Amino acid sequence: MVGQELYRRILFEDNHLLAINKLASEIVQGDKTGDPTLPDAIKAYLKERDHKPGNVFCGVIHRLDRPTSGLVLFAKTSKALERMNTQFREKEIEKTYLALVEGTLEGKGTLVNHLRKNEKQNKSYVVDQSMGKEARLRYEVIQAFNHYSLVRITLETGRHHQIRCQFAHLGFPIKGDLKYGAKRSNKDGSIGLHASTLSFNHPTTKERIWIEAPPISSDWIQ
Repeated sequence: MVGQELYRRILFEDNHLLAINKLASEIVQGDKTGDPTLPDAIKAYLKERDHKPGNVFCGVIHRLDRPTSGLVLFAKTSKALERMNTQFREKEIEKTYLALVEGTLEGKGTLVNHLRKNEKQNKSYVVDQSMGKEARLRYEVIQAFNHYSLVRITLETGRHHQIRCQFAHLGFPIKGDLKYGAKRSNKDGSIGLHASTLSFNHPTTKERIWIEAPPISSDWIQ
């Protein structure tokens, strides 16, 4: 990954945190493919840019699925990582997504289901309350197209593949998401899901920070 290209996608940076606009092809955490990870690229970029002689710290605070694009926040110190992990655990973080779903969805609402992850399939399913964990989100349709609807989503819980699973269960799978029933794939392997905004308390100053990640490509909205 070219450092200059990575630099253009940095949305926020100080001594403690770095937020980047992730491409759909990038992985936040290593998987069975063995492909280079986004944290590895960030560490190499910071090491070169800042002329650091030793190892560079880049802590993973949260994750996005590989085919999902958008805002990912990393910690540049272990203390920042610990404090941000606490905020995520205590639900002090506010996250919104943009999703392009198949079909004509109208208005706004709240989805509440119980999800269970199948580890072997790397897929989540809606199950009875006694068998899964509660998944809750709010949504609002912001634009309609011929065959798709553009939806703004606010997550209230952070379950595995939550948005993908809940909208598929509703009958509106995300564009390109073959795993959850989309009619066809996107040419680049992405899905129509983008992490749009993130709001949190800064780990040292306690100031409320709000970051927005504009979609890098609008191809998935066509």
